[in-house]
Formats: sequence, structure tokens, C-alpha cells
Amino acid sequence: MPTFSIGDCIRFGWETFKKRPGILIGAIVLTTLIPSIPGILVPSPEVMPGVPPPPPTSAELIAVLASLVLGIFTAMGMTTLALRAHDDIASVKIGDLWNPQPFWRFLGAQFLVAIIIFVGLLLLIVPGIIAALGLLFVTFVVIDRGAGPINALKESWRITNGNKWQLFLFGLVLIGLNLLGLLALVIGILVTAPITWLAATHAYRTLASQAEA
Repeated sequence: MPTFSIGDCIRFGWETFKKRPGILIGAIVLTTLIPSIPGILVPSPEVMPGVPPPPPTSAELIAVLASLVLGIFTAMGMTTLALRAHDDIASVKIGDLWNPQPFWRFLGAQFLVAIIIFVGLLLLIVPGIIAALGLLFVTFVVIDRGAGPINALKESWRITNGNKWQLFLFGLVLIGLNLLGLLALVIGILVTAPITWLAATHAYRTLASQAEA
């Protein structure tokens, strides 16, 4: 039966990254830049010190909305690509980033997760952290199994049962890796980001297999 190991997940991410670093770095760059395009096309006006900012224009509101929508599409795409890279890195292509079909399920799942975590944080913070850990793989379940929001929440909670403390430590390790990437002249994040994505995907696959067993 597969067991969840932080070290195994990080090693898997690194070994998989080494096989095709170009396409993984390219995916990270694209999913980072695409949501910022509306803001580049419709920049916010400069605000003078001590002067209240003017109300947002219609173009600025549309740009913000477009950025949010593009952010959802790129999140779906990166989750799809990470799952396929985990299972067969040799067959992954940039086109895997385009997976619009589960948009509403993905959006609904993210919305419910945000509400649950927010309420949990209001309840003395700790419940919010526990909720975040238990719902860590909701979006993976939506993309991987085509589950609806409610079923994805239930499944994520099921597969993380008994592993939340380990997942908390795992999250700290991933944050630490990406901070090191930022410190390495920022460019290092292009390496650490795909590694942590793959490590998280390996954690999901391992815990899902463990739960089924």
C-alpha cells in the first residue's frame, strides 16, 4: 500500500522535472503571464500621494474580471498538465494547459473551499487551517475524476483523513522551496514551482491510492 512521504514527493517532483524541464518551465511562465494580460492592456491610473484614487472605470472592472476568469482557466490547465506529467511526462505537451470543460465545476469547488476556509479562520484560525488541509486536493479531484463541487470536497476530505499533520509539514516544505527559488535571483522559482506542483500531484496520487487500498 502506498504511504505518504514528504521526501518521496519532493524527489518525485525533482526527478520528473529533470526529464522535461523546458515544457514545465514554459507552462509555469504561461500560466503566470496570461492572467496578467488584461491588467497590462488596461493599466490603472497613477495615484498621487495624499490624493484618493478615482473610482474604477468600466474598462478597469472588465480587466479585473477578465484576469480572474483567465486565472481560473490557467489553474485548471496547470492542474491538468501536472496530472498528465505525473502519469507520463514523455507525452505532455503545452496544449494540455487548455482544458476548459470543467470550468463551472472547478469554479464552484474553489468558491465552496474559499467559504469553508474563511469561516474556519473566523473560528480561531485553527479550524480554517484544518479545513484547508482537508480540502487541499479538491481541484485535483475535479480535474482528475470529473467530480462536482460537493463530491470533490467529500473525496478530498476522505483521502486526507489521518494525514493532515503530515500535509501541514508538507505545505511548509513546499513554501520553503519556493521561497528559496525567489531568493535565487527570482529565476529559481521557475525551477521550484514546477517541482512543487509535481510533488503535490504525487501526494494526491499517493493518498488517493492509499485511501482506495
